[in-house]
Amino acid sequence: MQEPRDRYERQGTHREDVVVLVSDRRERAERLARGIALVLPCRVIEPGAALPSDRPIAFVVDLATDLAAERGSAWIVWLAERVRESGLPCLYLARGNAAQDMAAVRLLGTPTVIDPRQSAGIVPTLMRLVAESQARGQARGGVSGRGRRTGGPPEARVERATALVTRLFEEAAAGRPPSPEEAEEGTRIVLDTVSEVGIRAWLDLVWRHDLQVYQHSLSVAGFAAAFAAELGFSRSDRQRLAKAALLHDVGKALIPQTILNKPGPLTPDEMAVMRRHAALGADLLAKAGAFEPEILDVVRYHHERLDGSGYPEGLKGARIGDLVRLVAICDVHSALTERRVYRAPLSAAEAAAIMQAQAGPLDPDLLRVYRPIIARAGAAAGGPSVLD
Repeated sequence: MQEPRDRYERQGTHREDVVVLVSDRRERAERLARGIALVLPCRVIEPGAALPSDRPIAFVVDLATDLAAERGSAWIVWLAERVRESGLPCLYLARGNAAQDMAAVRLLGTPTVIDPRQSAGIVPTLMRLVAESQARGQARGGVSGRGRRTGGPPEARVERATALVTRLFEEAAAGRPPSPEEAEEGTRIVLDTVSEVGIRAWLDLVWRHDLQVYQHSLSVAGFAAAFAAELGFSRSDRQRLAKAALLHDVGKALIPQTILNKPGPLTPDEMAVMRRHAALGADLLAKAGAFEPEILDVVRYHHERLDGSGYPEGLKGARIGDLVRLVAICDVHSALTERRVYRAPLSAAEAAAIMQAQAGPLDPDLLRVYRPIIARAGAAAGGPSVLD
């Protein structure tokens, strides 16, 4: 299965909505793809390949492979999980063998099954499924994984997310662990809204509020959501990464406001206090007993660097987990491009140059994949709004 390697190779700056045609019959796939492309953009993938970097809106599965016999195949299992987790329409072209077709239905969840010999019906059926899916999404105001919804226009969702993050920090400031349910709700809002409006519009909406610590948490979570999509993560992995990003700075609720909002460089003593936020946040979340160890690691170690120059423990290399590396990049990008009391936000070009100079302390392979997000975000809190 090529997915883990291929997803790091995606460097395109534009992602369009596409139908993903999964086929192991090249000539037939080319004919079908040409028909689909007359009405909807289409990308063909063969067994063993990663999903395209574009945004899937539906799947068409046409495999000569006996899925009943291939259920143990890592790629088949991986593909079926992606299809099920996406909640997108799936059109399965039946093989005419009842046992094999039933195995495919069980693997793929609830696909629409069609006889491929009736080729004239494939494209119209696909168009109907996509139209129905998009209509449901618009009626619901955005649908998150496992049938849970985040309703209302983007502005209202950001208002709700800001209120949730404010409450998470208020609870933390009182020495109480944040609510896992509210953290989940906030994460769903971030994922669904960034997916719908894009990272730049998300940032514009977040920065309409003058709540800097909370804005930073929502900005980093937005960058994490965009990063996860760029990497082709599953819904569950996107959820985990965005939640870790949303909570990464919760320990700052326990740092004095005079230090957090100081309009100038911190003294060595003040910096020592500030650096305590990572361990304070992780210890607080651990009290709840409801947050995954990977989340706790991000909160505690998001300032660690691969060369050992970070804090609080000076970890190096392989001792720093993947989730921590991902959030560290999003955190640095957000910090560089936000308004701060002591400086103006940096431009996208300035942020990109500084981050590239940190390749080594930051994971260089992940930085390379992250470049399109820097370009799409622009000068997040400084440039002209895309909403104005």
